[in-house]
Amino acid sequence: MANHLSSIKRIRQNNIKRIRNKYLYKSTRTIIKKLLINKDKSFYPKVISMIDKLSKKNIIHLNKASRLKKYLHKKIMINNNKFK
Repeated sequence: MANHLSSIKRIRQNNIKRIRNKYLYKSTRTIIKKLLINKDKSFYPKVISMIDKLSKKNIIHLNKASRLKKYLHKKIMINNNKFK
């Protein structure tokens, strides 16, 4: 256990940040699943925005964010072109 007050505070802050980051990442994954299941374009801008926010806050890596966006774009465009 930490002895200094500043280290105790740092542990407390890290726990709060970890919970917040976990919530943001999990909610983004849930929206991505909804997008892939429904194949509805209305979710797409919201998902892209959420992915950008995660990468901006360093919750996910920038390359992972770009891979996810590319994958989602590919899935949405392929599925929409099939029905036309």
